[in-house]
Amino acid sequence: MSKKTVYMVMTSEILHQAHIELMEKAAAMGELIVGVYSDKVLVQLGRVPFMGQENRMTVFGNVKGVSRVVLQNEISYEPNLRLLKPDFVIHGDNWKVGNLKQVRQNVIDVLSEWNGELVEFPYTKNVAIDRLYDSTSRQNFLPEIRRKKLNYLMNNKDIVRIMEAHNGLTGLIVERVQAMMGDEMRQFDGMWVSSLCDSTAKGKPDIELVDHSSRLSTIQEILEVTTKPIILDGDSGGLIEHFVHNVASIERSGVSAIIIEDKIGLKKNSLFDAPDQSQDSIEGFCNKISAGRKAVISKDFSIIARIESLIFKKGMDDALTRAREYIAAGADGIMIHSNQKSPDEILEFCDKYTQFANVPLVVVPSTYNTVTEDELAKRGAKVVIYANQLIRSAFPAMMKTAETILAHGRAFEADEMCMPIKEILTLIPE
Repeated sequence: MSKKTVYMVMTSEILHQAHIELMEKAAAMGELIVGVYSDKVLVQLGRVPFMGQENRMTVFGNVKGVSRVVLQNEISYEPNLRLLKPDFVIHGDNWKVGNLKQVRQNVIDVLSEWNGELVEFPYTKNVAIDRLYDSTSRQNFLPEIRRKKLNYLMNNKDIVRIMEAHNGLTGLIVERVQAMMGDEMRQFDGMWVSSLCDSTAKGKPDIELVDHSSRLSTIQEILEVTTKPIILDGDSGGLIEHFVHNVASIERSGVSAIIIEDKIGLKKNSLFDAPDQSQDSIEGFCNKISAGRKAVISKDFSIIARIESLIFKKGMDDALTRAREYIAAGADGIMIHSNQKSPDEILEFCDKYTQFANVPLVVVPSTYNTVTEDELAKRGAKVVIYANQLIRSAFPAMMKTAETILAHGRAFEADEMCMPIKEILTLIPE
């Protein structure tokens, strides 16, 4: 009889005693093949690997009892299972609940085609190992670790998905929310701290009234409870002398990028007519970009130039000309903005931009929200920002709750609209 084959996937970058013991059990059942999640999959799971996939394969391949190591390029086991047709798949029983339970069921379904078996060992918590993971994860809070994540994601993902956060609670939502779509684990890659949402959360108009120190305070709230990269809405950047100073303090905080728009005058949101605002000259805005770049110390901090030509109805050629000039002045990325309900002009810009530019292109589909991330990625967009959806959804929900309590003279009828307090307490880390 041929020796039975055993397949086991390693998701961790840290090899510890519990892994060794599990691999020993697996090797005792037959020829052990270890699958190593690729860098691409780890990024999809929200982790920026500190050890590349080739190094991880070497480490696990040198463990006693491991016959060979293969790369697993998807969260789903199915492609590798069909290729290897193992008799057994080994896993801990901790994936029976949570987002990976769909992956587990798929493993069972595929194995049944050749009478293979999923063998699950009880997952036991180990205080020493938990401390090791905790120590490693806490490094993600460090400014220099967090700051470099955005560039890594842009280099390793088709499109980087960013959601607005305006306080610590919304930062935690962006940090933790996940959705399993088929074989793909979806989550947000980082946070957008916008002046609109920050101002609105403080009950103030979006006219650059909230000063730099207050913006930094909001950023600090989010930094303290999250690990994902942050892109900051820098409005126009203000005076060049102020921008240079502000860039330095923002970079030190651990923010990965700042986006500044080429407008001058009293700030007015781009989704409205702005009679008191006009577009900066190309030369003037290039000078601001260049000055900001000289103030940057880290190679991981980005200054992204936002082009308002389509908002001001100056046409596609003006927008493309500005993109070329801003890149030449040192912009690390370009954001193109539109207030049209159709994505047509954005897609046209994408097509023409990718013919001459190789720096990341950022889009914000607030009004043209029927376009999908896949469509934008195919046309060359690298970052998509959902700029205000959390605060826009929170406001009507809170209004409805308040009105319901007023209407009934008690809170009972509002309970169904509220998260149980115990769930909120488990959301907030101790």
